[in-house]
Amino acid sequence: MTTSKHFPEGLLGKKLGMTQVFTPEGQSIPVTIIQAGPCYVLDVRGQDVHGYSAVQFGFEPKKGQRCTKAELGQFKKAAQGAFYHVKEVRCDAQGLGWNEVGKEVTVSDVFKDGETVDVSGVSIGRGFQGVVRRHGMKGQPMTRGTHEVRRHVGAIGCRKFPGRVFKGQRMPGRMGGENVTVQNLKVVGVRPEENIILIKGGIPGARGSLVVIRKAIKGGK
Repeated sequence: MTTSKHFPEGLLGKKLGMTQVFTPEGQSIPVTIIQAGPCYVLDVRGQDVHGYSAVQFGFEPKKGQRCTKAELGQFKKAAQGAFYHVKEVRCDAQGLGWNEVGKEVTVSDVFKDGETVDVSGVSIGRGFQGVVRRHGMKGQPMTRGTHEVRRHVGAIGCRKFPGRVFKGQRMPGRMGGENVTVQNLKVVGVRPEENIILIKGGIPGARGSLVVIRKAIKGGK
């Protein structure tokens, strides 16, 4: 028995921040504002040649003098200028009609009100943190002889058995700065004239960071 993976279409976007919108009944809905596109097809990956199907998008234009010669050569084929962000999005490029280099893909071409999406981004970096903040541990007792170790992890094993620290033991370390995907977020609104998509709730990343918005792979409601 073989299973085939499904890669829904998506776009590159930039997180602008959060606000709230109101329903006709007066209910307040917290939303994240994302500038989704316009994205331009810079290259197409085919199943026959590359072994997978994907579209290489360029997003957020920048001046050509800020590019290297290699980047300018890459952008020249699409003839749409230079871009700050270049990233592949796995999808059926042939079936979507995105196999033309230089094609512009806007937010209204992919998303609509009421559907669900998956948003991927890099979480905000928090630096080196202890176990209380990083893992939500309780810490040590505030009394009963505890001195200067109230936010420490405590015992991490036994010297006789197993005589080592298990892999995956929750310890202090670097927090944040990881690729995170939040699934089944509802699209509250799409504004094609501003290239804006409003998504209910929060998404990973800081303001101004790059995100990838895809149609929900699990088909949430």
